[in-house]
Amino acid sequence: MRKKSKTDFTTLLWDVDGTLLDFDYSMRGALRKCFFTAGIPLTEEMIQCYSQINDGYWKRLERGEVTKEELLNGRFRDFFAAQKLEGMDVEAFREEYEAGLGQIYAYRDDALTLVKSLQGHYRQYVVTNGVTAVQKSKLRLSGLSEVMDGVFISESIGHAKPSRIFFEYCLEHLDEKDRGRILIVGDSMTSDILGGVQAGIRTCWYNPKEQSCDYAYRADYEISVLQQIYEVLGIYE
Repeated sequence: MRKKSKTDFTTLLWDVDGTLLDFDYSMRGALRKCFFTAGIPLTEEMIQCYSQINDGYWKRLERGEVTKEELLNGRFRDFFAAQKLEGMDVEAFREEYEAGLGQIYAYRDDALTLVKSLQGHYRQYVVTNGVTAVQKSKLRLSGLSEVMDGVFISESIGHAKPSRIFFEYCLEHLDEKDRGRILIVGDSMTSDILGGVQAGIRTCWYNPKEQSCDYAYRADYEISVLQQIYEVLGIYE
């Protein structure tokens, strides 16, 4: 652990998919596994099609327009229809896909080493939208669950980020009660950052592609690589 200057943060809330772990890597691996089982060639166009449909469903879930169950099955029904894949078993495909997501992972920016370096100096928690079994498996296999002081998964709570109910539940279960000393780090402006803003905690947007922000609200901090969190926390050599 590097030397630390005076900082008022005590607690870090970490998003998982797209922040600590590479969701695109897991998604592609899970899709390849499913289509290999089905004996159907998987193309890049098919992957992009599914990715867009999947992302659209998660955005709709964030806005409260669909339920989790509607998302989990609907994305595959729409995908199969768009690709004219007839006779596909949605439930069986979903089961194999979720199993793959829970077993296939890759770190973003050497994330495990980073969070380990902060262990014992900050309280660290996972705050994630996703299927409980999938996320728990991924966190266990990646070693992240051993580092975290707690894990909050939307399916278990019954509400997804950026819902105020989700964040209030998380905050009620933290040792730190001063919201000004809590920081959420995530890659989604509509999920992590909006949720943090609404909850009254400080926010850090992980923006590796250095995209422009077109939203009315802003993050308190912005980083393009995870290791820049040291600067946000006031940690120096």
